[in-house]
Amino acid sequence: MIPDLSPDLAAILIGRNEGERFLRCLASVKGRVGRIVYVDSGSTDGSVEAARAAGALVIPLDRSQPFTAARARNAGLEALRGGGALPGFIQFVDGDCEVQPLWIDTALAFLQAHPQAAVACGRRRERFPQASVYNHLCDLEWDTPVGQARACGGDALMRGAALDQVGGYNPRLIAGEEPEMCLRLRQKGWQVWRLDAEMTLHDAALTRLSQWWKRTRRAGHAYAEGAALHGSSPDALGVAGQRRALIWGLTVPVSAITGSVFTPWAGLILLLWPLQMIRLSARGGFGRTAWQQAFFLVFGKLAEAQGVAEYHLRRLIGRPAGIIEYK
Repeated sequence: MIPDLSPDLAAILIGRNEGERFLRCLASVKGRVGRIVYVDSGSTDGSVEAARAAGALVIPLDRSQPFTAARARNAGLEALRGGGALPGFIQFVDGDCEVQPLWIDTALAFLQAHPQAAVACGRRRERFPQASVYNHLCDLEWDTPVGQARACGGDALMRGAALDQVGGYNPRLIAGEEPEMCLRLRQKGWQVWRLDAEMTLHDAALTRLSQWWKRTRRAGHAYAEGAALHGSSPDALGVAGQRRALIWGLTVPVSAITGSVFTPWAGLILLLWPLQMIRLSARGGFGRTAWQQAFFLVFGKLAEAQGVAEYHLRRLIGRPAGIIEYK
């Protein structure tokens, strides 16, 4: 069933040079919502023209300021508001994702039946999980528990009144903007739900180690940002992630290197890495996927630690952070 195409149901798409991925994204929401807003972050691949041809309202972001997903989504909200109130329900979609045919119906019905729910998200799947180990890891990462959740990702159906109450996304964040906003929503008494339903197909297009490293580095930056903003709150946003990154990605290797000045046995500290991999792999029964996850979780702490250090260094010298892109 196609939902009521009234202005009370809208979609905000954000993207930058997503090419064919964006065309699939556009097609997946066209005819399923009353209004489509596309916020473009400097594309040169014809995305703007394609969005206009599909009937979307296009908002090109000012290039004089750093592009961020939070800034783009807020620009979409302002366009929908148009000086008045936001629509009742807004589907957010990243430009490299395709919305599944039944998702909007399912999520809309859930939010209408649960007035305290501000956010409904579902299963995001990787389109080509077998194309690379990095794509496969993304698909596993998005297999989150069903039920009330602490946060959502970039794709979700949200209640406009709830977004208005918390002022939308924090535009200063270059990553981790969804968990931060969901925390503020929950602090106001709203609920975030992960539904047992197919939501979107995502095309990560991660084929190189350098891409995975940048994405993981961005996660570390997000932990540090979250901890700086809400680390002292009961949720302690980002605190655990930042702590793990600093222990495994900084303290362990630095202790081994500096300790080797005094004793050659200091290098044995690095054995903590494979021991941690064994412990993590045991959770999955030591299968191939379990070993892959364990290896990249531990190895990724180096990239996360880099992201944490970059955030604190930039904050110390007063340098604004720029978006960390991996495509």
